Amino acid sequence: MAHIQLKGISKSFGNHVALKDLNLEIADGEFFVLLGQTGAGKTTTLRLVAGLEKPSAGQIFIDGQDVGEWGAAERDVALVLQQYSLYPRYTVRENLEFPLKSPIRKSSPAEIKSQVDRVAKTLRIEHLMDRKVDRLSGGEMQRVSIGRAIVRRPRVFLMDEPLSALDAKLREALRTELKNLQVNLGATFLFVTHDQVEAMAMGDKIGVLNNGQLVQKGTPREIYNNPINTFVARAVGSPPMNLMDGKLEQGAAVTAAGQRLPLDGREPLAGRPLTFGIRPEDLYLEGGAPGSARVHDIENHGVEKIITLRTGDSLLQATVPSQTTLRVDEEVRFSWNPDKVVLFDGQSGINLRHAG
Repeated sequence: MAHIQLKGISKSFGNHVALKDLNLEIADGEFFVLLGQTGAGKTTTLRLVAGLEKPSAGQIFIDGQDVGEWGAAERDVALVLQQYSLYPRYTVRENLEFPLKSPIRKSSPAEIKSQVDRVAKTLRIEHLMDRKVDRLSGGEMQRVSIGRAIVRRPRVFLMDEPLSALDAKLREALRTELKNLQVNLGATFLFVTHDQVEAMAMGDKIGVLNNGQLVQKGTPREIYNNPINTFVARAVGSPPMNLMDGKLEQGAAVTAAGQRLPLDGREPLAGRPLTFGIRPEDLYLEGGAPGSARVHDIENHGVEKIITLRTGDSLLQATVPSQTTLRVDEEVRFSWNPDKVVLFDGQSGINLRHAG
């Protein structure tokens, strides 16, 4: 287990700035997810913590010790990648044993067997132990890859999109297993992904990266309910938050598309350019509601439907019960829960609750 702190970290590759003044703290035993699109700086951050890259500026601390001059082995971290780092002609058992046979470890054969058997039981791969790795499925290989990381009980687990190459059902199953594993080990996990569903499902805390800068850090609930700006509002949540430009007039939100929706108690903001944010589950369809739209698309997700509405040139999404009967191009009335509306500055995109 370990506490990780990054202070003022910047990293450049030639003229490209990958990270800029990154400050980040990960608590001991926390499952921390770094979320961002390709090129945001996620993998660079991971490699810096691992000791595979050196920062251009700033300091990295593990358990209060500056590890800037430490190599990867001295930092005692385990790296799990999207590409399985396994020896294909070895058996599963031989792959799991390999990290324990390092001259640095000096583990006895009995200790190696005990630790490997423990990991195999934890990951439910006992039946695969004598099979060659090149005979395994993608999900089995990723389990073995994770097993190789945990067998030597490192201080920190670093995971670089380890589930992205798997199919949806297997990804969901391994998400649950990884989270349970982290809880059982009490270990510190830094997990990077571009998949916000993974981030929401797994993280104790989430950090949202954009162009090498940390935009917001918080619990999944905090970030979902109170995004710091319109970028985070769209990055977190599936479907994402609806954003509508407009202004306040006489106790109502008037959108650029000409809709007039209820929104009381915000008089000081009247006339100011705003962006109204509302989650799809807080937008509802109801006869006689003030907003009007046409059904643009219907996605059936089993327990619910995701309805895309067209209003003017804008598209909005609403989640409705699966038994709701609608057809494409049907005209509907809609409104929102005014208590759930998030107000963003119309020019900067900053959430007005966060504005200083």
